[in-house]
Amino acid sequence: MAQEPFAPQRRTHVNIRSHSTDSLPASARADHWNAVIARAYFPLDLTFRNAASFQGTLDMKDAGDVSLSRLRTEAVQYERHRHHIAAASEEQYLITIPRQSPVEFRQLGREVRCDPGGFILERGDEPYRFSYGAANDLCVLKIDKPLLAERLRNPDLFCAHVINGREGIGSLFTTMAQQVQRTGAEDPASGRVLGRHLIELLALALDRGADIEQGAGSSVRAAHRRRAEEVIRRNLAQGTLSPETVAEGCGISKRYLHELFSDVNCTVSQFIREQRLLAARDLLLMPNPGPMSDVAYRFGFSDQAQFSRLFKAKFGQTPSGFRAEALVRAAGD
Repeated sequence: MAQEPFAPQRRTHVNIRSHSTDSLPASARADHWNAVIARAYFPLDLTFRNAASFQGTLDMKDAGDVSLSRLRTEAVQYERHRHHIAAASEEQYLITIPRQSPVEFRQLGREVRCDPGGFILERGDEPYRFSYGAANDLCVLKIDKPLLAERLRNPDLFCAHVINGREGIGSLFTTMAQQVQRTGAEDPASGRVLGRHLIELLALALDRGADIEQGAGSSVRAAHRRRAEEVIRRNLAQGTLSPETVAEGCGISKRYLHELFSDVNCTVSQFIREQRLLAARDLLLMPNPGPMSDVAYRFGFSDQAQFSRLFKAKFGQTPSGFRAEALVRAAGD
């Protein structure tokens, strides 16, 4: 009986979806692998060095909203063209961590080589070419664009740049990504927590790479803005948190603080409000968040009505509706 063009080889209790060319006849390998890649990531044109002898395996797991995969193949080139993008309904990023040999990536007029120890961000809504000339072992994450944009202003700026994954936050991100890819999550609830942590670490790692192609003055401003953002995140519960208190906590003038945030098309007050809403949303996904009024006051909202109004404007539903939907999802898992 002919094998289905895209049939998972096995599933386990941690929701591993594995695919391999091992059992396929040479004539079926190229078409099969094109279908595997299209389903795992998105449609691409693949060029094989030798399609008949090509070998590849792909193991996929989910951690909440993050898809993680381990991709092991011989040399291959992947290309995303305009006709692929025209049919796409969602904007997504791929984050690739090479572990065995270098990868070459071209997008938005930039061409980079990423060696093991680094990682790159790829836009799914723009054409690109991705290749490696020797057998490789890749850890790949797929994340919806809005999820990363919630934590990082204009993530597109970091596409087609090599980010350091050997040191600092970059090392924490790559280590955690590979560990979650290997072991998965014990249950869907813990998977959602791991997924959120991965997105937050990725945003921090990219933000720490904000000195890319910037002058010394811009680098200093970016460092000052990051410090201000950290002060804000540490004090979300303070009802008195304001541009004045943030500026004082950073030892800078309020005027300079506003200039720092204008660099990323945001106001200080907007950033404070968004971070409070994101933190409240994450708490509502936890098993026992407490009464809704406590959640509102915990993150500095003046009252529950204000919290509910701002939450609905940001996420399209009330906090109680969001919480009820999360409970239904958890029960279904």
